[in-house]
Amino acid sequence: MEVAMSVVASELMSRFISFLTNKYQSSSHAESEEKVLERLQHLLMRACTIVEEADTRYMTNSMMMMQLKTLSEAMYRGYSVLDNSRYRALQDGGRIDKVNSNDSSSSSLYLAKRPRTSTDKAIRLESHGALESLEIAIANMVEFIVLLGGCERMSRRPYDVYLYTDNFMFSRHAEKQKLLSFLLQHNDPHGDHALAVLPVIGGPTTGKKTLVAHVCGDERVRSRFSSVLHLDGDNLLSILDHGRTMEGMMLVVIEFASDVADDDWQRFQSFFVRIGRGSKIIILSKLKGLARFGSVKPIFLSVLSKNELRYLFKALAFGSIDPAEHPRLVQIADEFVKVLNNMQGSLIAANSYADVLRKNLNVRFWRCTLDKAIRFLKRNLSIDGVQPSTRLSQGHRVDITDLTLHPLSMTRYTINVSIKAESPSVTLGGLIADPSIRPQGDFILTSWESRLPPHKSFVYFVTSHAQDTCEGSALLGRKRPGVAI
Repeated sequence: MEVAMSVVASELMSRFISFLTNKYQSSSHAESEEKVLERLQHLLMRACTIVEEADTRYMTNSMMMMQLKTLSEAMYRGYSVLDNSRYRALQDGGRIDKVNSNDSSSSSLYLAKRPRTSTDKAIRLESHGALESLEIAIANMVEFIVLLGGCERMSRRPYDVYLYTDNFMFSRHAEKQKLLSFLLQHNDPHGDHALAVLPVIGGPTTGKKTLVAHVCGDERVRSRFSSVLHLDGDNLLSILDHGRTMEGMMLVVIEFASDVADDDWQRFQSFFVRIGRGSKIIILSKLKGLARFGSVKPIFLSVLSKNELRYLFKALAFGSIDPAEHPRLVQIADEFVKVLNNMQGSLIAANSYADVLRKNLNVRFWRCTLDKAIRFLKRNLSIDGVQPSTRLSQGHRVDITDLTLHPLSMTRYTINVSIKAESPSVTLGGLIADPSIRPQGDFILTSWESRLPPHKSFVYFVTSHAQDTCEGSALLGRKRPGVAI
């Protein structure tokens, strides 16, 4: 009997000690994680201060531009981790309800709660990784800050400050500095009066024209060039007939949709060399082959990283509202970012959806819109595996049935006699919010209007294909192998 009692007592003591150990370790982990997040938040304030100050200076040092790019990437990653941790804390505190397991909507697949243990470990690893990246980036900024103090300060206009604080001119910090440095550089690297040419290469909707327009609005750039010419690469040599009316240093911005022959480029370049010394050319195109005409290294604009896209989308979707007041909407916004990533990080799509969501901060509305976006992407990928933005840029139709709840497709709008001038016009946001406003017959759809110069509107021509509904449904039912969301 005494032996049995001894065994039981020993077992109870062992379990009690194990319980205390686990509790202590759990408490230590929580305390450690809290300190990590506190440190991360402190470093983010420092990083944001450096990036914002750098945006007000003229930098010519290429290594400083690389450092700025590294710091901004670490900063956006840190903001993403911090937001995820805050959301997790709200979940643990019971302020966020679980997603209904009976919800059969497509978004429930994205919003379902993951296993606690694996998620906790992943969050800890991610937060420590983000903190380490930010610490390294800031530790290497000592010389950067000293050199930055010697850089000339830009003359900031109220409009620029408004754009910066509302995140409309977003990211591209290093690219903007490189473009400014190119335009303001006085020396002639070749010594033979050759034109300085900078290619800006990037896919559709990566912000090439917005970047150039923003830099061309700088006071020093405007005062340096007597005029700024915007040319279409398809009619490159038409400018040769206007030589007598052109003089002084000019900035020429050329947008190429297709390649150009080397001989034609040489004729064009020789023409501007004769007109005036100091003129410069910026090439805008998605074609990497045009980088061969550059006299300096080209600027390659890629799609925004997931962390950058997340930061931008939240800023656009919530506007002046604090996202912390709407934790459920923050979760849905994260799922939107996943969809946008599968749409190649399209800035047009990000702005279009954000405009819609910002006007109605309702959980049900956001989830309904997310469902539509997911179905829209799946339907178009199931056709031939090509992204909707790519199909539009190639002049093909894109099916928007899932966004409008009616069998419709859209193509890029062009001035065409076949399109009636009196065709009604609606916005994508209005159509998603209230499908009943859809005009009868064909109409013009404005998905988004840029707030930044050149204030481009993204307009499409929409046609009904109700007669193809059955055929389209059958096509959607046949899954295309290798297409994943």
